[in-house]
Amino acid sequence: MNKLCQYYVWLKRLRYSRGFGIQSPTDYQYVRYVINEHWPYYAFTEIGHTYDSLKRKLGQLYFRVANARQPDVIVDWLGYDDYLMAACPNAQIVRSAAKVELAFLPLNIDYNRLFDLCDEHSVVVFQDIWRNQPLWHCIEYDERVSVTFDLYYCAIVFFDKKRSPHNYVVNF
Repeated sequence: MNKLCQYYVWLKRLRYSRGFGIQSPTDYQYVRYVINEHWPYYAFTEIGHTYDSLKRKLGQLYFRVANARQPDVIVDWLGYDDYLMAACPNAQIVRSAAKVELAFLPLNIDYNRLFDLCDEHSVVVFQDIWRNQPLWHCIEYDERVSVTFDLYYCAIVFFDKKRSPHNYVVNF
């Protein structure tokens, strides 16, 4: 995706910047201090030099998501192992697990089988949701999902049923 297209997406989602309109304190805090955190982390100078700007931006987001969650096992199908290992050095990065704590996956997987492995503490990140909007909307409105953050390039999905269900669009 070229820079001009990235700027267009950013301008189109400008009204969803920095947590504007989010009423839940927990969700607002997640948007401000995990998704849209702009301060550089300790590991960003050491990794990601060979990536293009979008992959580096997504890698840094995945670093912050993993750093906030601190799971024991991370399911990664996207190839961001360097960022994930820097965020959680004691975590095991695998392609499949019996229980999902944190997963980074492409959108075109069988999400029904995946969601059966999730509990209220699970976090799943789907990449390239803009490529298949109908499938993304099926995931977004699944009854097992409680909160989603649509970042256009990827989406973060939570399963905690204690939280009120909501689908947020966030300018990332």
